[in-house]
Amino acid sequence: GFRTCVLANTWLDDTSWRFLTAALLERLRRHLDLVLESCRVGMAKPDPGIYSYVLEALQARPQEV
Repeated sequence: GFRTCVLANTWLDDTSWRFLTAALLERLRRHLDLVLESCRVGMAKPDPGIYSYVLEALQARPQEV
């Protein structure tokens, strides 16, 4: 009955080590309902808008999380 989510404050990685970050996030995606990266949604923590975005994506209300 629980949905799980990771909200990561990340940036677009153009380093030669970006495959490590990608591998970690892919591994997380296999075990969670949702993995959101701030660089992909265009907002970063602590911007309140990112939390509203997460709630909408999870179809949840604030009191449920």
